[in-house]
Amino acid sequence: MKDLLIKYIDNRGIFYLTLNRPDIMNAFDDVLISELDKTFSEINDNEKIRAMVLTGAGKAFSAGADLDWMRRMSKVSHEKNMEDAKRLSLMLQKLDKLAIPTIAKVNGAAYGGGVGLVAACDIAIGGENAKFCLSEVRLGLIPAVISPYLVRSVGSRNARYLFLTSIPISSKQAVAIGLINESLENNEIDDCLEKILLAILKGGKNAQAMSKDLIFAVEGKEINKNVLDDTAKRIADARASEEGIEGIEAFLNKRAPNWQK
Repeated sequence: MKDLLIKYIDNRGIFYLTLNRPDIMNAFDDVLISELDKTFSEINDNEKIRAMVLTGAGKAFSAGADLDWMRRMSKVSHEKNMEDAKRLSLMLQKLDKLAIPTIAKVNGAAYGGGVGLVAACDIAIGGENAKFCLSEVRLGLIPAVISPYLVRSVGSRNARYLFLTSIPISSKQAVAIGLINESLENNEIDDCLEKILLAILKGGKNAQAMSKDLIFAVEGKEINKNVLDDTAKRIADARASEEGIEGIEAFLNKRAPNWQK
């Protein structure tokens, strides 16, 4: 039996994760969801990993839910469906909350839950063959567990268009609505990915983790005394941290900080 996920860590600490079900457009079922969940836990526990790149084998990124899996779930109890949906929801949350930067390299079609994976990553880039579609309503379903990440990325107005029509959009359209960051020719996508990775490696790992946590802390919040106090404490903590002290000293002495060596 072939591996559902292809994993590779380079000597810089970049973790490359490839969905490996190309015969069914990398659609996921309960087994693949479990494998992704375990992999994200492994990544969080590995101090040497600096960033993760998520992509799909073959011509597609991910077609979302495996229809055979969905057929099976339609025949079980509501309680079993709740348990199953929660596992998907928790896997996406774990991806969203990874301390390291995450990049979706969208190499082809992303449908349904596949779009959810893209939206839960910190950064997303798409080639000219990439297209995005929320097709759930055409199956009498809704994009429920992926909705927090999609609405956050594209806003309510664009989410209504995508959810209600199921019209596919191109990578250029996906950039325009905030779903991905870059739309590229296929022969440019690897160079763009490397540029992003090099930029990430120049930053402090702890500072990047703290920056992600900062975004979660202030997103959607009213700017009040609690937020002001919290953000002031965060920068004070960062300045006094080992990494913060090293970064300032390196800058003042015109040398590279120790995490770039």
